[in-house]
Amino acid sequence: MPRSYQRVCLLFWIVGFLLACSLWSADADSDAGSSQGEIVLVGGTIYASPTAAPIANGAIVIREGKIVQIGRRSQVKIPKTAKTLDCTGKFISAGFWNSHVHFTEPVWQNAAGAPGDKLEEHMREMLTRWGFTTVFDIGSFPRDTLALRKRVNSGEVPGPKIYTTAGAIYPENGIPVYIPQPIASQIKRYEAATPADAARLARESLAMGGDGIKLFTGAIMGHGKVTPMPADVARAAVEVAHAAGKPVFAHPSNHVGADNALSAGVDILAHTIPEEGEFTPDELAHMKAQHTGLIPTLTLWEVELEKEHASAENERQFVQAGVIELKSYFDEGGKILFGTDVGYTQHYDTAEEYVLMSRSGMGWRDILASLTTNPATFFKHAHTGELAVGSDGDMVVLDANPATDVRNFARVDYTIRAGRVIYEK
Repeated sequence: MPRSYQRVCLLFWIVGFLLACSLWSADADSDAGSSQGEIVLVGGTIYASPTAAPIANGAIVIREGKIVQIGRRSQVKIPKTAKTLDCTGKFISAGFWNSHVHFTEPVWQNAAGAPGDKLEEHMREMLTRWGFTTVFDIGSFPRDTLALRKRVNSGEVPGPKIYTTAGAIYPENGIPVYIPQPIASQIKRYEAATPADAARLARESLAMGGDGIKLFTGAIMGHGKVTPMPADVARAAVEVAHAAGKPVFAHPSNHVGADNALSAGVDILAHTIPEEGEFTPDELAHMKAQHTGLIPTLTLWEVELEKEHASAENERQFVQAGVIELKSYFDEGGKILFGTDVGYTQHYDTAEEYVLMSRSGMGWRDILASLTTNPATFFKHAHTGELAVGSDGDMVVLDANPATDVRNFARVDYTIRAGRVIYEK
């Protein structure tokens, strides 16, 4: 065979291989296309982790999406060609996680073909302007969420890293009352009457690209009725998820839903259960023993009672019950994950959630942990939710100090994912 022909064949093989790799990378859950050259943040106070001492007049250099230098400005060699953000008087932390969101609003429909500018606009309103660089969607239409994730990861639509449960699993005859009838009819096939049903549906969710499983162990049916998912049904889904190394979220609603979820071995309670007033001692002990994560969603209870036109006093008491439940588990050393149920609710502003969390006794550092290190370690993320050399260039620049007022966690000037500014005030 002529050498020239061999060289041509080799060239075509190399080109084909590189093209295949690029296509695989575009489909993978990566940050392809989302980073940019070098960017430097200078002059701000850096909270590198919830436990670290602040670095005053700091500097952070991000190159190709990763932190390559961090420290006091006088100690960091700033590249002359880098894009510089002046953060004087501002406060920098690792990017925030929202561990309970939904991509179910009309704007996300047909996410594969919807105009990118419309998706970006709503992504900004709902998530990036509040500092979120990573989110966990725990119930949406998988086709739309997976398409949205692909467009975000390609860099086409600026947004956070998206994990998803690729839908949810419901108990038999347990589609929640608040799901509109046309949608309820479509998702009825996701009801699990038996353990075999639950295992099959869990496998389907993971096969679609799910990063976890969502179970309605207590489905709200209206007029005070909650339909539980039997513990053995829930356990079958948990076993499938855990065999694949994936977490399981549970929507509990009441004691029965919480007890069945805990008995089944779920990893996260996606809500507090304020209609019950408080967690039982057995529930707290079970949660602690299993290292269960808790997402408080305290603002959700204000939103829901406002929908029902409850009195101000009833609303206060109900929300306070959620605060008490959060406090009881936090005091036990439980793992708290920040989440707001945004997407189901249209209450995008996060300031009130921080205030309510602080009423439970959580200090600003504890809240920062719920936004950064707690979810990063809980979900076994490649990086620990801290700012350090080698970590992802995911960070938030705040306009005011959260150490003096937790509402300042919502005063975001810049949200940066993998070294790319995805929100600027």
